Amino acid sequence: MVRFQHHIKTITLACAVGGLLFAGAVHASALEQFKSFVASTKSAKGDFVQRQVKNIDGVAKTSTPSSGTFVFARPGKFIWTYQKPYDQLLQADGEQLFIYDKDLNQVTVKKLGDALGSSPAAILFGSNDLEKNFTLAEAGTKDGLEWLKATPKSKDTSFELISIGLRNGQPEAMELKDSFGQVSTLTFSKFEKNPALTATYFKFVMPKGADVFNN
Repeated sequence: MVRFQHHIKTITLACAVGGLLFAGAVHASALEQFKSFVASTKSAKGDFVQRQVKNIDGVAKTSTPSSGTFVFARPGKFIWTYQKPYDQLLQADGEQLFIYDKDLNQVTVKKLGDALGSSPAAILFGSNDLEKNFTLAEAGTKDGLEWLKATPKSKDTSFELISIGLRNGQPEAMELKDSFGQVSTLTFSKFEKNPALTATYFKFVMPKGADVFNN
């Protein structure tokens, strides 16, 4: 359950993907780059590394990184696979979200529904109408990236602020601050923009003998 809560929180996550979207992006603002990314990228895949930073007695502590791969297709379809330090899969087919813990051979099924709307995942997996659910603003330059702030308009989300770092028209990093002050960071690599995906690519196949829980 601890694994599930940690990973579903960071997925509905966020994750990002991209590709070089337009010439001259180096000099474009973060907002211009990101809007072009959203408009131009219907699907993508790549690798990610995820870390959590907690403030313990005034000292920032970084967790052991998790890593894996992702694939998405708008709207609402994605496969987010944790490979290290243990195997876990989060997969959405546009209607349902499946969380599969390989070690436990356990699948939790949730309706995707409106929960995607103001979550970090909506930035990458949802519709193009981002400003319906988020207030977007420039956040300056840091670590060689142009940063964008996305503040959820809904108060029913566990995230207070989502920051997106872009370079050359693609997201390279995300920072997610929750209501408890904890920060999750994601960095992305090996982007492939708009790969060819079959119609059944995101259909979840139930593992043999798995225990299934419907929420």
